Amino acid sequence: MFKITFLTFISISLFATDLKIASYNVENLFDLKKDGTEYKEYIPFKHNWNQKTLKKKLLNSAEVICDVNADIIGLQEVENRNVLKLLQKTLHNIGCNYRYLAITHKKHSSIQVALLSKIPIVNANEIEVNKKLGFRPILEVKFRVDRQPFFIYVNHWKSKFYPESYRIHSAKALRDRVKELPKGSEYILLGDFNSDYDEYLHIEQKHNDSRGRTGINHILHTIDSFGKMVRVETLSPNSFFHYNLWLELPNYRRWSHNFYGDKEGLDTILLPYNLFNGKGLEYLPHSFNVLKKSYLFHKRGYVYRWVYKKGRHQGRGYSDHLPIFATFSTTKPYVRESHKAKKGNVRDLQNKEVYLPLYLTKVKVFSLSKNRAIIGKQGSKESIAIYGTKEMLKLGKSYDIMVYGRSFFKGRYEIIDFEIEKRYDNNK
Repeated sequence: MFKITFLTFISISLFATDLKIASYNVENLFDLKKDGTEYKEYIPFKHNWNQKTLKKKLLNSAEVICDVNADIIGLQEVENRNVLKLLQKTLHNIGCNYRYLAITHKKHSSIQVALLSKIPIVNANEIEVNKKLGFRPILEVKFRVDRQPFFIYVNHWKSKFYPESYRIHSAKALRDRVKELPKGSEYILLGDFNSDYDEYLHIEQKHNDSRGRTGINHILHTIDSFGKMVRVETLSPNSFFHYNLWLELPNYRRWSHNFYGDKEGLDTILLPYNLFNGKGLEYLPHSFNVLKKSYLFHKRGYVYRWVYKKGRHQGRGYSDHLPIFATFSTTKPYVRESHKAKKGNVRDLQNKEVYLPLYLTKVKVFSLSKNRAIIGKQGSKESIAIYGTKEMLKLGKSYDIMVYGRSFFKGRYEIIDFEIEKRYDNNK
């Protein structure tokens, strides 16, 4: 169901520019007004949730948003419009001005999705996923640049505590709304999808009821009909495919959330063909990244989330998520290049010049650690390390691997971006 929540017409249009667009789960930003829907830890004036700790939470959230320095930022886990305006005021007080805001208004829900913007909002609506309390709506915000509209959809899907079918509900609601847009519309899907970029590779391990289908990969089509990740060259004007910007980074850097060592890219930006077609608003290549400032990490290395300990808010920390961002331009058309894969071998990857993507056939894993594998022939130049394996490979088994990226480290090249094309380890 598509439900209008508010509408504000803006007669002016932003002209040719670059736009930085971001997403950040601020982790439980509540105010001090008792509504009866708060999480028990955030009942006003209990558990040390008071003016002092709220002010610190607002300042810490604002510090992160200022460091991202986006023109538009989608937010998750914001209680209501009141606390969003408090955040907006805090940002203004420290010199980061976001004049425009939008937020969903689902009744009896503890948290909403929201957006702050430095550029005018044309209008904002919300997409109702399901009337049940637990399904958060999706926020649709319309902007205009060079007199051309574009849309941003802010998502916060159900957590992995719930089966994949819940996230499929949200994916279908989003898909159905986007398909209602006029042909050729430009839009950006972002937020906390509570799904890794390659969720489909791990779904069978999670005892869910989705029969191996995922919301992010199958419903929003970030994989193609062959079960491979959609790359820019796969996109076409007549397909409902989306490119996941996590593919811009090496495998081992594809994470924004670290839960007891399980690093996942739960926060995501997905783009359709129209952001790569050489006109209008275009994605700026390799501008996607994750904010990983040192203050966002504990001295022990883990993400420095807001601290609630022994039943009390400690007044320190940030969020259990890291912000992601990307830049878009109306003046720099995306240049699509042909990247037809060629067959090769491990020795080719140790040459200074190499054509990528390179298709390796039946390469064997002879060394394996938690996030690193070495393939090829042991003790020879026909071996190479792969980083970011995430337990996808098995020791002693062979695979066909498509190599998309490599880097040079300590005198040798390493694979940092790859996909498994075929397995010979008895796994389907």
